[in-house]
Amino acid sequence: MRKQNLRLALNWAVQAAQAAGELMEKNLHRPKKMNHVEQHDIKLELDVRCQKTIEKILLRFWPEAAILGEEGVSGDPLADYRWVIDPIDGTVNFTYGIPHACVSIALQRRQSIIASSGGNPDDDYETVVGVVLDPFCHELWTAIKGQSARLNGRKIAVSPRTNLEESIISMGFAKSTATLNEMLPRFTKLVPKVRKVRLMGAAALAMTYVASGRFEAYWEAGIRLWDIAAGGLILECAGGEFWSEPVNHDHVYRVIANNGLIRKKLCDAAE
Repeated sequence: MRKQNLRLALNWAVQAAQAAGELMEKNLHRPKKMNHVEQHDIKLELDVRCQKTIEKILLRFWPEAAILGEEGVSGDPLADYRWVIDPIDGTVNFTYGIPHACVSIALQRRQSIIASSGGNPDDDYETVVGVVLDPFCHELWTAIKGQSARLNGRKIAVSPRTNLEESIISMGFAKSTATLNEMLPRFTKLVPKVRKVRLMGAAALAMTYVASGRFEAYWEAGIRLWDIAAGGLILECAGGEFWSEPVNHDHVYRVIANNGLIRKKLCDAAE
């Protein structure tokens, strides 16, 4: 795909995000139909409806692209391009009527043929377009690989802070016992060493807040690719560092998204 077509892809991703965002706005304070409930997670009928709305728009633009989404997968798993979609990131917040949730859409490009060595298939893809929409604050983050990240059309940049004592760190605990056990000790150690720790409940927004200089870092284990793909590109295009490590081959990652200045200090402080 040529560079000018990435701009077209971005425009379609924005249109798809806005369509899903309208559904979210209309339904924030309405009763929710739950498809699945766990102790630390909720899946809504509206999650599925939002993803289908997004898919309809994106596949009209590009029917050959694959879909990797929280609410389903379609198309060729080895396609040259794939859309990575979280239709409602922050579903628990949304279910409870808390207006802190977003739509996350990324376009990834396949770089080479995956070797049959059992490696992580995600490693073969790079994110080239990222869109995150907060329909409640009317904030739209966008990025194309190699270009500046933008918020509502204006260029953004990460925070220049280097001192942990002045930093706001966002953390997440995913939904499994293993991730809770991994992150809780770090939370306890970091709280007295930073300005504030925030648990906001929407990974993509946490990453775009780092990209916008509102937070210095976001740290979570056990997070899915569709939560972080768009935000990771936006962060990198804003001058930050998107460090990630696969936990398994089911698109699960450990992530430290930061301004590129404090990751080592953050890790040392949490030991």
